[in-house]
Amino acid sequence: MAQKATIYKVQLSVSDMDRHYYENHNLTIAKHPSETDERLMVRILAFALNAHKQLEFSKGLSSDDEPDIWQKSLSGELELWVALGLPGEKIVRQSCGKSKEVLIYCYGGKTAEIWWEKIKNSTTRFHNLQVINFSENDTRELGKQANRSMKLQVNIQDGEVMVSVDDSMVYITPVKWKNIDY
Repeated sequence: MAQKATIYKVQLSVSDMDRHYYENHNLTIAKHPSETDERLMVRILAFALNAHKQLEFSKGLSSDDEPDIWQKSLSGELELWVALGLPGEKIVRQSCGKSKEVLIYCYGGKTAEIWWEKIKNSTTRFHNLQVINFSENDTRELGKQANRSMKLQVNIQDGEVMVSVDDSMVYITPVKWKNIDY
């Protein structure tokens, strides 16, 4: 019998001084049976870093042709495609063809570094692609904070991220491996 998703309720408060975005989001998130707490928290972090009133979680792991998070225009066009992990070159190419902007948040330490060395030369032609890496220690600490009912405060300033979960704090320094170049 297949396992069912675990539901997480998240009260997310985002204070993004870099984008001048200050908003609260009440999120109901389905954690796929194969998803780790670390990946779930990276997904919530990615949402916070791109928070927008039209940003939403997609089917993610349950679907091969959807990102983890996306933002569509009012007319239905894909404006932002957010993927987590280490997607293959084919998926990167297809994503860049489908969306105005594509963001990949990778994590996993040495594994992510090896993935990037393998794929980075083939990504130079994608001007709408941005790749950001989170350190293994940062995401591991973030994963320890996972709870089925969470109050998260995410503060972003000068590219630095502070995540407060209940009484704990995790500091995250995203590293841009590739910028969008219009």
